[in-house]
Amino acid sequence: MEHAEDKDQIAQRIVDALEATGPFSSNAWAAQHGLDHQAVVGALKSLNGKEVVVMEQFDVSDTILSEEGQQYITLGSPEARLWNILTSTMSNTDAENAMNDKGAFKIGMMNAMKSGWIKSIKNADKTTSLERKADKIEDSVQAQLKLVAAKKADKVAKADLDNLKRRTLIQTSVTKAYKVTKGPKFSVTGWNKKLETDLTFEMLESEAWKTAEFKEFNFNSLGVMPTGGHLHPLLKVRTEFRQIFLELGFEEMPTNNFVESSFWNFDALFQPQSHPARDAHDTFFLSSPSTTAEIEPEYLEKVKKTHQEGGYGSIGYRYDWQESEARKNLLRTHTTAVSARMLHALAQQKPFQPKKYFSIDRVFRNEAMDATHLAEFHQIEGLIADRDITLQHLMGSIAEFFAKLGMTDLRFKPAYNPYTEPSMEIFAFHPLLKRWVEIGNSGMFRPEMLEPMGLPSDVRVIAWGLSLERPTMIKYGLADIRTMVGHKLDLNWAKGNPICRLDK
Repeated sequence: MEHAEDKDQIAQRIVDALEATGPFSSNAWAAQHGLDHQAVVGALKSLNGKEVVVMEQFDVSDTILSEEGQQYITLGSPEARLWNILTSTMSNTDAENAMNDKGAFKIGMMNAMKSGWIKSIKNADKTTSLERKADKIEDSVQAQLKLVAAKKADKVAKADLDNLKRRTLIQTSVTKAYKVTKGPKFSVTGWNKKLETDLTFEMLESEAWKTAEFKEFNFNSLGVMPTGGHLHPLLKVRTEFRQIFLELGFEEMPTNNFVESSFWNFDALFQPQSHPARDAHDTFFLSSPSTTAEIEPEYLEKVKKTHQEGGYGSIGYRYDWQESEARKNLLRTHTTAVSARMLHALAQQKPFQPKKYFSIDRVFRNEAMDATHLAEFHQIEGLIADRDITLQHLMGSIAEFFAKLGMTDLRFKPAYNPYTEPSMEIFAFHPLLKRWVEIGNSGMFRPEMLEPMGLPSDVRVIAWGLSLERPTMIKYGLADIRTMVGHKLDLNWAKGNPICRLDK
């Protein structure tokens, strides 16, 4: 093979050959000029990317030696080696020791006896010996293998090739080669003009892009395979929370609808249409589609009546409830909208069956972003629906849940939520901060929310929720939530952060 040439030198030889002699096969051309075929293919692909040449792939089959076959060329076949050893009668044990290869001895004895080169003799002591039967031999196996090694397998009879294959001395190798022809931009001298691969800021600033020639995108290219993926810290903590819920026997709710109607996000929860949270300053409303048509009419009327007139032990809010307001689409502000849908579906199942549901997914609020607030974040929510459960059940369930997180010192503070009564904020003592910190919210869903759905009057639903981001910040020691998501995220940190292990 000739001395190594760089890609451009090989590419120039390729275009010269196409101009002089026309199309050729890459493998034959590489062999003719003593070049490595892979180096030729590399140059061809570069030319093909510039449309200087066209490559048409085809497969080339070749017969090559196995590792054992290569040994036979050097040492001879086992049968010939055994015949050469038997200069006189020898016991099987002595012959095997002389060959110094038990496997080769067995193969050699079998094939030598099959070819009539040696014979076996039974001794008086019931042992066996070997001696030559033929006066001279020709090691045809070694000769055939030498022809294969010299790329002259076509000179070996088919029956002999089949025998070599059965003995796994040769194998068929399939390589990819290319038929090479001139491309639409073929040129002997101008093919090596540098094409731009990126549109840079400098090009835009100087307007050099107007005259620059760009390399075309290859949309069929597979690109470089990634070495592996990395889990974001939020996903690691989310997995831990999810596992806790599953261990406690909860069922995960489907939360794949980020767009929700005001009806399910607010009205079904008995949240009045005058509530500040429904203002555009707090909620992202959609401009298109701005409204929904998918609300069950009978249930809508029950919700409307409860808001306007009350019922189920309530006097309602005593205002003119507007259906147009309820039909407005928005980005859900909490996953409790999903809980409302699930409870409504549960109410249609007869007879009633107790359920434990949970969800962990994104919610959206029109808030100013700072070190602890984002306009998009994750909400963790758990709820239990059963007959005659009380506030004590809620506090016990919360205690059991947070105990799985290693938080056993809890306090509850009365609070107000439009759709829960009673409602409680959840506090835990932070051993590092040496103070009580709020970790979640909780409550019992109001009858004005549950009974219009069709749930029996003795069914109670207890629920609690917290964010995913704040526990993640605490776990990974972050002071600013914006360094965990968004444009301030350090990707190297996201790739190299440790496994999340909560103290269950």
